[in-house]
This record gives sequence, C-alpha cells and structure tokens, in this order.
Amino acid sequence: MRDRLVLLPGWSFGAAALQPLQEALLSRARHLRVDLAELPQRSDADAWLDELDARLPTGAWLAGWSLGGMLATQLAARRGDACPGLITFASNACFARRADWPTAMPAPVFETFCEAFALDAEQTLKRFSLLASRGAFDPRTLARQLQVTQPRIAVDALAAGLRLLADLDGRLALRGYAGPQLHLFGRQDALVPAAAAEALLAWLPDLEVETFDASHGLPLEYPDRVAEALLRFIDGGEHD
Repeated sequence: MRDRLVLLPGWSFGAAALQPLQEALLSRARHLRVDLAELPQRSDADAWLDELDARLPTGAWLAGWSLGGMLATQLAARRGDACPGLITFASNACFARRADWPTAMPAPVFETFCEAFALDAEQTLKRFSLLASRGAFDPRTLARQLQVTQPRIAVDALAAGLRLLADLDGRLALRGYAGPQLHLFGRQDALVPAAAAEALLAWLPDLEVETFDASHGLPLEYPDRVAEALLRFIDGGEHD
C-alpha cells in the first residue's frame, strides 16, 4: 500500500482544510490514493492514538498538520515497518516549550490560550484561525478559509486535543521510527517557531526538513508547493 497516503488535519480544523492539498496531489500523481482522515472526537486524550491506529489503513504513508503531525509521528513509531514514511507540516516535536526543547510556544502563552478556550470556546476558535493565518501572504482570506473548515466538535473533545498538544513529546518517536521522514515548516508561523526546523535537524541530522515562506496554515496556503515537496519525497522513498 505504498501508493496510499493519509492526511491528518490540525487541532480544531476538519479534514476539509486539507482538501486543496489532496486535489493538488491527485492532479500530479493519479496512481496515488490520498485519504483525508478526521481527528478523533473523544474526551479521553489517551484513546486518540488507539482510535487512529484502528481506523487508518496500515501500509500507508502518514502525513499530518500540527497536532495531526504529532499524532502521525506517534503512530508511525508504533507501526514501524508497516508505515513506509512520515510527513509533517508545521508540527513541532513539542508544541509547548520545555526546558530541554526551547524552540516551541512559551508555556505561559499556551496556558493563557487554554484558559481562554475554557471561558469562551467559540471566540477562542475564531482567534485560533487568525493565529494560524498570521504571517500568510493573504491572512484575511486564509483565516476565512480556515474558519469554514472548523467542524462542530464537542468542547470536551477539543479540550482533549489541547491536552495532547501540551503533553505529547515526539522526540522518542521521531528517533525510534526508522522510515523516511520529511518535516515542513513555515518561516512566518505564529504557532510553531521557524527555529524548530533547525533544532529538529540538529537533533536528528538524517531527517529531511524544508522551510517555506508561509504561515502555520502552510498546507492550505500553498497546496501546490507542498504537494510537489511531498511527491518528491515519496518518489525518493519508493526507490530507497
């Protein structure tokens, strides 16, 4: 199933946000099956990875945006040889800053965001779309596109996703997964520091890292360029 790719969206955004990327991939590689998968909508954060493992096809390339990328990383490490390759977009090894991983969102900023979400989830989701589009070539249009892709998700499931963003540390999974990896970052990303790309490459030099002049909404902002990068990587992986 090396001709199959699964795309996972980021926190609060539905799979529809990745539809332009899916279309760009299919227009360039008609042999490739590209599946859009929604993130779990469970209040138990620990059950998310188990659900994805049970639901997503084995033998497929795994790709994810932000939280979706962090989950794809964990799943790739779990599946090992059953996953032919891992791709992430605007996804950090740790979303919130840690003493031994400083190239991430400052912990107080993330905590303030979580508190705002608990007080007013709807307004916080709108603010998140604005943050994800900050730094884009056309931030207003991108923010509107992102808001349209935000499906109705139970607040407790969204809160579970925030807990995962706080708790997941992908470093062991990234090191433990032996398959090919490609990690794409945006230089203007307001949520994942651009310096995370250099930190990741310095920590694991065998990874492939590419940086775009883009916002956190990289896969929706530049679907054609991202598709071309993915297909170059997948084609190279097919011949390893």
